[in-house]
Amino acid sequence: MSEIRSILRNHMKEKLAAGQVVASMTVRLARSIEIAAIAASAGFDTLYVDLEHNTLSIDTCCQICISAQQIGITPLVRVPANTPEYICRVLDGGAMGVITPHVRSAAEARAMVDLVKFPPLGHRSAGGALSQYGYRNFPMTETQAAMNDATSLVVMMETVAALENVEEIIGTDGVDMLLIGSNDLCAEMGINGQYDHPKLRDAFARCIEAAGKHGKHVGVGGLASRDDLMTQFVQMGARYVSTGTDLSFLISACNAKAKFVKEISV
Repeated sequence: MSEIRSILRNHMKEKLAAGQVVASMTVRLARSIEIAAIAASAGFDTLYVDLEHNTLSIDTCCQICISAQQIGITPLVRVPANTPEYICRVLDGGAMGVITPHVRSAAEARAMVDLVKFPPLGHRSAGGALSQYGYRNFPMTETQAAMNDATSLVVMMETVAALENVEEIIGTDGVDMLLIGSNDLCAEMGINGQYDHPKLRDAFARCIEAAGKHGKHVGVGGLASRDDLMTQFVQMGARYVSTGTDLSFLISACNAKAKFVKEISV
């Protein structure tokens, strides 16, 4: 293994390549780097900072990403728009991958590859020495090839159009994983909130089959309250599980402890 590749590691990708299940936590509430250490202490493999559904700044997001890198937690960022001012900046700022929402076609997936991957796979612009390899200087040919291998492009599967084009989307060279957004996909399919509906199970089955043909992976999203369905879809072949947000974990723990105290007999 070359020196740059020994430094630049995406632990999530390594686990997926080994067929292991990856546990992910979503960051929506925390504004400080301690959340990365909390995720590591809890046993998560990766976290993703959700810029689509909160008001975190890019600067705060990237500080969390750099902190996560240093303790072996793979940092991803879900961007609010599939544009270079978000994607390129969070990647240069410390993210090891991006989650891109609302990708509906192979052409849109290809456009994401262009932003996320360096030539010859894409057209990402070189940003100089980056935190991902310790701000050290390596030949550009080495760093760009290693960064392409270590950077994850995860596209959201959350529309009927995307589901109809799933074979072409996941077959796009440079796309690493599909993350099924169960909430939005159910709404699009006319079964809003009906997570037990056969249409959702069929969507997972279709995506898992398509990904398997290309040696790629499927993630489970939007089902944090349904351990049974997360289990079912992992047993079907999904290998990444978005377990919930820091906010939902805090609310759940707070509710349980307050309930406990109120029910103490005196």
